[in-house]
Amino acid sequence: MIKKALLGLFGVSLLLCVSSVPASSAAFRAGTLTCMSNPRIGLIIGSRQTLRCVFRVRNASRQYIYEGTVRRIGLDLGVTPSSALVWRVFARNSQVGRGTLRGNYVGASGSVAFGPGLGANVLIGGSRRTVMLQPLSLERQIGVSLAAGIATMTLR
Repeated sequence: MIKKALLGLFGVSLLLCVSSVPASSAAFRAGTLTCMSNPRIGLIIGSRQTLRCVFRVRNASRQYIYEGTVRRIGLDLGVTPSSALVWRVFARNSQVGRGTLRGNYVGASGSVAFGPGLGANVLIGGSRRTVMLQPLSLERQIGVSLAAGIATMTLR
């Protein structure tokens, strides 16, 4: 019964992620953002993680380093060691350089792990809200956790 409820909650969170993506036919695929996070302890109503990220520009050998913080508000139970998040990055134009991803992002987030786990995140923001991080990011984690709610991320 509990497993069905947890999977249902994760499904609802995933649906929120997909439905909150704006139509962006004019967006250019700018590259890939790969982040490694510190361990996370869910505090029932939220959590906080620090990130170390590398943005690799598409069709170029350039890469830029970012540090960040992710805060989740909503249901967040459990403990996970460090995890990896990978996003495709879309921008309004193809002019991507140092600091382009700097800023605040907000969106829906959900993850579940009983041993190996998966997560989904939709985040929009950055410089004047011109950057969208892939509608569904791939989050790889190992641990025991359940998280669903609103996420904010700051990259600097």
